[in-house]
Amino acid sequence: MNTKLDPKEFGLPARTVIEQIGDDTIALVVDRKSRIIMADGKKILEKLNKIKNDQSGVGVALKTTAPVCSKTKAFFKSEGIRLILK
Repeated sequence: MNTKLDPKEFGLPARTVIEQIGDDTIALVVDRKSRIIMADGKKILEKLNKIKNDQSGVGVALKTTAPVCSKTKAFFKSEGIRLILK
């Protein structure tokens, strides 16, 4: 049930890719080859918080093909962000 959503509905840039991956989960999709580091993680968290604030009661996740550094994985876990590696 991966349905693409319009990022403008959440106040995000048009190039942002968002998917509805379950009845109660929305994922931000990051499709790149370079590793996601802490600086990227903070920017991603800002986008996920916009989604979470706009859609109360839904879970948010990060769906990515890129490797994620261990410090950033721990950061997402502490913030309650589910990580989905493709």
